[in-house]
Amino acid sequence: MDVRKAVIPAAGLGTRFLPATKAVPKEMLPIVDTPTLQYIIEEAVQSGIEQILVVTRRDKTAIENHFDRTVELEHALRDRGDAEMLAEVRRISGMAELLYVRQKEPRGLGHAVAKAKGFVGDEPFAVLLGDDVVMSETPCLRQLLAVHQRLGGSILGVQPVPPEDVSKYGIVSGTELEPGLLAMNDMVEKPATSQAPSQMAVLGRYVLSPAIFSILEQTPPGQGGEIQLTDALRMLLKQESVYAYHFEGRRYDVGNKQGFLEATVETALQRPDLREPFLQYLRTLVANLPQR
Repeated sequence: MDVRKAVIPAAGLGTRFLPATKAVPKEMLPIVDTPTLQYIIEEAVQSGIEQILVVTRRDKTAIENHFDRTVELEHALRDRGDAEMLAEVRRISGMAELLYVRQKEPRGLGHAVAKAKGFVGDEPFAVLLGDDVVMSETPCLRQLLAVHQRLGGSILGVQPVPPEDVSKYGIVSGTELEPGLLAMNDMVEKPATSQAPSQMAVLGRYVLSPAIFSILEQTPPGQGGEIQLTDALRMLLKQESVYAYHFEGRRYDVGNKQGFLEATVETALQRPDLREPFLQYLRTLVANLPQR
């Protein structure tokens, strides 16, 4: 069955980016001049997704406003003859069919995904986490969907992380079916380095069977008193095939300041309108850094 729907959990408090996120959703922080969430939605659309459910909270109406039409802005751009930007703001409001549901209390990623049950129905669906931006020639989600078309089941996007970082992620283990593809047999959430079954970390992209919803309904609160998606996926492993796919692309963890800065700098350097002057600035900056 083709995957037509995607879910983007976006109800987090964004505490790692305070005070900026006191009034601005972290998903709306711009990488150069484009909100982080827009990169995620564009990836989904470029992968063939037709409908997207964004799980938000009551103080994140800026997300809905960004992807809605702003008639006054369109009129202002038209009147001053800025046809290029007018086309861009219209493209943003028409790029996908977006729906929204609120997570009324912070009860974890598993709880946020469970909010999508009515939207998804009895279909496989995608989940894209907003803390992970992937820049790749072939959209990351499209890579996972290609595996799903061949094998069915659920697919988790993974990449290796350094040993010192395995305690930050869900780490998978399994049997290699072909280069870059594992048939999973377990998944451990944030293990100690000495207890990690591998260095392959789940990095914010999933294609999931609808069977996950009945499992989430039975999943008790785990770490932090929240309903963990990892716990539900481990139960799903006992019922259905779950695969881990090593996707291609440069992944940025924009949920932390270092990753966000790397994404901003590297994206600017890929922009034809910014690359040369920004590169010259960086060279001058580095050359004049004080020695320590």
